[in-house]
Amino acid sequence: MVEKLATTGQRDWWPEMVEPFRALGNRIHDFFSPQAEAGATDEAYEIDLEIPGVDENDIEIFQNGDVLTVKGEKHATRKEEGRTYYFSERVYGAFQRSFRLPEDVDAAGIKAVCENGVLKLSLPKRPGKVETAKRIEITTH
Repeated sequence: MVEKLATTGQRDWWPEMVEPFRALGNRIHDFFSPQAEAGATDEAYEIDLEIPGVDENDIEIFQNGDVLTVKGEKHATRKEEGRTYYFSERVYGAFQRSFRLPEDVDAAGIKAVCENGVLKLSLPKRPGKVETAKRIEITTH
């Protein structure tokens, strides 16, 4: 490691130590995907996605067949002038999450609400029970 002297005469080793991790951080950035949790009630499926710092105008939600996709982008707002960053764990950029919809989802009734950095999706169930599993009997010849 090459030593640099700061204006105070002390070694300024921190920026050089973190430099190799910047490229890795950029690669991880490309795979940014919001954390989610899913659950269900008798009336609907619910999916919550953590998207702190993302403006609701920068989010798109669309359904195609049995797949629901959430796309968005978190924009950087910081200025670099006169400030040295030794590390940054904040993630900026585009993201996308897709979810396969259960057969009994009423796609026409899907609703989304964004509050306090959480996108809440409500996917109502169609009335009536949809059989998704059944036991198969084994027969002998």
